[in-house]
Amino acid sequence: MTLELLRILLDFGLVVLIWMVQLLIYPSFIHFSSTNLIAWHKVYTKNMALVVMPLMLGQLVVYSASFIQEQNSFNTLGFVLTLILWASTFFQFVPLHNAISKNQFTADHLKLLVKRNWIRSFLWSVLFVLSLLEYASLLPKFF
Repeated sequence: MTLELLRILLDFGLVVLIWMVQLLIYPSFIHFSSTNLIAWHKVYTKNMALVVMPLMLGQLVVYSASFIQEQNSFNTLGFVLTLILWASTFFQFVPLHNAISKNQFTADHLKLLVKRNWIRSFLWSVLFVLSLLEYASLLPKFF
């Protein structure tokens, strides 16, 4: 399997996952009682980490390797977007999820998850589309 094909598969997996989170999972949190959300959230975060971490780590490795091999516009943009997505995940979303786990959340925290996640949904979608276009050699020459 080529690095480019692996990149497409990882990007596709993450874009599907982020849209499921955005449209189904995060909006559902508001419908749980506090007690039920805390219980469900422990299961959710543990199981989600088993899916998300290999995909995100794989994506980081692939974009890092691509950037190291060749510093063109696409590899640079892909690497930078991946770093932004990692920073957003760990500096914005992990604290929000920790607040839920510790029962230190309000309905506004849950709404903030959905609101902030639109940015990650957009960025992962852009990354996937650009990756697909690059793989199909359809990006303009400046990429």
